[in-house]
Amino acid sequence: MIEHFREQIRAAAARQQPLRIRGGGSKDWYGGALLGDILDTRGHSGVVDYEPTELVITARCGTPLAEIEAVLAAQNQMLAFEPPHFGEGATFGGAVASGLSGPRRANSGAVRDFVLGAQLMDGKGDVLNFGGQVMKNVAGYDVSRLLAGSMGTLGLMLQLSVKVLPRTVAETTLVFETGEIEAIRMLNVWGGQPLPVSGSCWHAGRLALRLSGARAAVDAAVRTLGGQELPDASSFWTELREQRHAFFAGDMPLWRLSVPPTTGAIVLHGEQLIEWGGAQRWLRAAASDAATIRSAVRAVGGHATLFRGGDKGVGVFQPLAPGVARIHERLKSAFDPAQIFNPGRLF
Repeated sequence: MIEHFREQIRAAAARQQPLRIRGGGSKDWYGGALLGDILDTRGHSGVVDYEPTELVITARCGTPLAEIEAVLAAQNQMLAFEPPHFGEGATFGGAVASGLSGPRRANSGAVRDFVLGAQLMDGKGDVLNFGGQVMKNVAGYDVSRLLAGSMGTLGLMLQLSVKVLPRTVAETTLVFETGEIEAIRMLNVWGGQPLPVSGSCWHAGRLALRLSGARAAVDAAVRTLGGQELPDASSFWTELREQRHAFFAGDMPLWRLSVPPTTGAIVLHGEQLIEWGGAQRWLRAAASDAATIRSAVRAVGGHATLFRGGDKGVGVFQPLAPGVARIHERLKSAFDPAQIFNPGRLF
């Protein structure tokens, strides 16, 4: 399979023909335009190495994400960043390339925080190795983590090593009836306390707070916080992660707003849902309001992404600052000199 990839990449570079790196296609809608011939990663599949006592798993890029999670669950472990699937075909490589994390991200870390090593095939067909299988192994640029969220624009991730964590012993979800401003205040107060918070969601006057950890810690938090326990909470968080929650229904463009968690209510036309202790806010609003949305979010030190739907002509991702853009361009040129990998998908 490696040789097949190399031949396809070198042929594309020689012809200046774009390649679209694709696994299961579950996130084809995310990012910019889809261009080029498909380079299908699904044939390069399987767990390469997994030692539960080391809390590290290494697998090939085309491995189904569900297969990774099943292997970990058998050992009572998990991907703590809770990557969304958005479809049955989701792959391990796609989860890292998209850089998307679920409800646990604010408290456990993002995808990039768990990536330890990567094997990459660049635009010349050369295989490069970065990082390893332990946390402290990097000198110079931490390229393996740079790949998280790169949308396949730097090269083909052949295999990845990520840190995993034990599944929590106890878990419960509390529900509070409260308004937006009070919910943000409560989340920030709780964020400064030694509480086993592992997820939060406010929408339409209801705040859900997930608590995970040792039984004694969860029980103590329940006694301290009050609220009502949510039955079948696991389904609630899965539906939120996979955007099957009622808020995400419909055709109205979906914006993802990333802001400091202490930011108060952001007054914009449209319905909002708040996650990650106030740091991630989802907005249903017309894509034509891009300038207004991005201006309001930039004013509080954040950025806005046109996550799903709408006119991508306004730019899916917030434009980079000039200095950062130059670094981005140099990295792209170093890894993909012929500019063939997923052109236009990121910027």
